[in-house]
Amino acid sequence: MKIGFDAKRAFLNRAGLGNYSRNTLISLKKYFPENEYTLFTPEIRKDIFPEQSEFDIVSPDSPALKIFQSLWRSFSLSGILEKHKIDLFHGMTNELPSGIHKTGTKSVVTIHDLIFLHYPQYYKSVDRKIYYQKVKYACSAANKIIAISTQTKEDIIRFFNVDPSRIEVVFQGISERFCSESGIDFSVLKEKYNLPDQYILSVGTIEPRKNQLNILKGIHSAQIETPVVFIGKPTQYALKISEFAEKNKIGDKVFILNQVSDDELPALYRNALMLAYISEYEGFGLPIIEAMACGCPVLTSNTSCLPETGGNAALYCDPGNHEEIGIALKKIVDDQILRKELIEKGKNRAEKFSLEKTSSKILDVYKNIL
Repeated sequence: MKIGFDAKRAFLNRAGLGNYSRNTLISLKKYFPENEYTLFTPEIRKDIFPEQSEFDIVSPDSPALKIFQSLWRSFSLSGILEKHKIDLFHGMTNELPSGIHKTGTKSVVTIHDLIFLHYPQYYKSVDRKIYYQKVKYACSAANKIIAISTQTKEDIIRFFNVDPSRIEVVFQGISERFCSESGIDFSVLKEKYNLPDQYILSVGTIEPRKNQLNILKGIHSAQIETPVVFIGKPTQYALKISEFAEKNKIGDKVFILNQVSDDELPALYRNALMLAYISEYEGFGLPIIEAMACGCPVLTSNTSCLPETGGNAALYCDPGNHEEIGIALKKIVDDQILRKELIEKGKNRAEKFSLEKTSSKILDVYKNIL
């Protein structure tokens, strides 16, 4: 098969959709090298995707303005796919190029979440309209839709009235770096970031939906002495966290780290006392499985797809109740037996999300429509 991919996020996004795109591409190339893989991207950057040299890459012939790059990806790509004789095109991040349904190229789209419909207050009106139109077209044009969780599949059916038979659930896989004991030693990171010996860890963009302020309120209400380390790109919401910490005189126990590299993250999971991932809503919740693979106990929300992701290997709480969050945090911090139990269950669960397994399921989706 000659398979093409919308690889924009693989080249330009360090986390989230970028990680999904890179992990998918790398694992397909590794485990199924008999296929041809061509990456289509409006811009090529070499700093976050070192494995790109292993793929054929197609991009605009000359440097172009951002607006032209966007038009190339959205409106010119369908015709370009035909010229390159692509058998199947995979839109890995919620969209497909306009007009692909009129070509002879089969297509698959991965839908990660529909959070913009559940929590419209977190998005600009114009962005919501653009996202809605892109997802609506992709769901109607694709020969098959990949949902990264059952929750996302149900959302697609609910909001876009898609026939359930057209949707396959394929969970996200985790990078092999989280399954290995090798890598950067924590002592190096402790010195680099001036970290404490023990800490509660929270991973994700620092924004209202990720709910970090309620984690901090829970720590304060339960009088937990263990410091907390937030890893993620800060937004204006980070100011609320800093203000709360200073007002309640716990500023010395709060660490906010930005620009943590992918190679550094496993060591930070492995040394953490626990992961607190108390998001209001997610499409999958990848940090949960990353933490489990690293032997880090997990506390997460009892909402959206998060119980589906964590299974019986995590502890759950109401993300809207900071007192309940605090009680659950303290339970894991104080109970060594519980931590060991969660670690063992977590490692077993993480094995189900290997890149070899998830890439095999993605390839099955391809084969079923060709």
